[in-house]
Amino acid sequence: MIKQFLLGSILLSSSVFCMGQNTVQLEFDSEQTIIINKHIYGHFAEHLGRCIYDGFYVGESNTTIPHTKGVRNDVVDALKKLQIPNLRWPGGCFADTYHWKDGIGKKESRPTIVNNWWGGVTEDNSFGTHDFLDMCELLATEPYLAGNVGSGEVQELADWVQYVNFSGKGPMSDLRKLNGREDPWNVKYWGVGNEAWGCGGNMTPEYYSDIYRKYSTFMADWDNSGGLYRIASGASGDDYHWTETLMKKIPSSLMKGVALHHYAVIDWSKKGPSIDFTEEQYFKTMKSAWFMNELIEKHSAIMDKYDPKGKIDLVVDEWGGWYEVEVGTNPGFLYQQNTMRDAMIAGMTLNIFNNHARRVKMANLAQTINVLQAVILTEGEKMLLTPTYHVMEMYKVHQDATLIPLKLISEDFTFMDERIPAVSASASQNVDGTTHISLVNIDPKSPKKISVDMGEIKAKTVGGRILSAKKLRDYNSFQEPEKISPRRFTAATLTNGKIEVEIPPFSVVVLHLN
Repeated sequence: MIKQFLLGSILLSSSVFCMGQNTVQLEFDSEQTIIINKHIYGHFAEHLGRCIYDGFYVGESNTTIPHTKGVRNDVVDALKKLQIPNLRWPGGCFADTYHWKDGIGKKESRPTIVNNWWGGVTEDNSFGTHDFLDMCELLATEPYLAGNVGSGEVQELADWVQYVNFSGKGPMSDLRKLNGREDPWNVKYWGVGNEAWGCGGNMTPEYYSDIYRKYSTFMADWDNSGGLYRIASGASGDDYHWTETLMKKIPSSLMKGVALHHYAVIDWSKKGPSIDFTEEQYFKTMKSAWFMNELIEKHSAIMDKYDPKGKIDLVVDEWGGWYEVEVGTNPGFLYQQNTMRDAMIAGMTLNIFNNHARRVKMANLAQTINVLQAVILTEGEKMLLTPTYHVMEMYKVHQDATLIPLKLISEDFTFMDERIPAVSASASQNVDGTTHISLVNIDPKSPKKISVDMGEIKAKTVGGRILSAKKLRDYNSFQEPEKISPRRFTAATLTNGKIEVEIPPFSVVVLHLN
């Protein structure tokens, strides 16, 4: 069976065509332009396992790993190449146990706490507000601070905003200057709690809505003259009642974004291995990843009901694959390998985000280094880039480009009696007129021939890059750090406004047309 989808809009009814037909119809309308917000390509760094310590941060006294104020130079270089637009910190669940004043001032005087969420390790607070915000300046990225609502107080969060953003004379700005920073960082993006339905306090949506209104009120002045982009702790997966309650109870003057969290998980009690997964586990992971499309459509429909003008954004600030940890590692550190399966999750999910760019304005892959679907892994002085990194690097051409809506007809990827689309796609045009088309074939066995009708888009040449591997379970290791990396793709032809292309099994292709 082959299914027809109008991506970025509505799901059409199934239609049957001759087998082997996969088509993409570009439907660009210069009168109705939507920009793919670069912040869809954001990242997430939590005080979890080896993400911050031994990931980003190796300490100012480190003499074996080149660094700037304790932050690894190779990590900075890699993330700058990725052009990450924002970085979310300090959590995650950790955010609602984090008291920001513990992480400022002289490091030897900072109190320690126990990180009960992740491994029960001692957190010495040596990486705090100054360290993170200075690192964001190194990365040329926007900081996204997640405030403590679960165990913190309103005044604590209000003081944090004053500390990092206020330029005049006041108790918090004076304290910032005393700690060595004269000018404010002017942080725009603020999460008002995290997963309030779970680790952020096990709240009901009705209760959290009232709490949110209180905290967001004291974070800014009457007119929000500081321009804070306040993000509410949103739903877990398909909890549509949560989204409806927030949209109904919180005015748009207090809320710019509503979060959504969804991980591609087989079974929370038995998540499966990150490398030696079965064919069934692969299919179920892809099915869970594809569910993101339905989630965004249904949550967006609720938001449209209460916010038809689109003043409030959908922010998917946690997404990615989640498996069992690698054998021999701390279960609370969530360290997992990154195979071509993860490249499939990344390519498919980013296509979904691009196609829903009307409502989705920000997203954050979980997490940047050494945790879950990381883009970077480190081991002592060594660092490697994962298949997920390479997909995001290939897709960076979509950042702040104009979305080209498309109609996709895809063969099914089937397992037993279940099926999902084998092909996903998204397209955009950047300011210099270059068109980019991202194509993903998640079928682990069969290549896909795809015909792309350019419609009104004019182009004379087509080229591209591909990420593929010999085996679906292949990954980059510290012994073979470049086993998987993008290479030039030449198997696409352009004739009379149509592209004919065949992409291998489990591969990602980004075409560029001039």
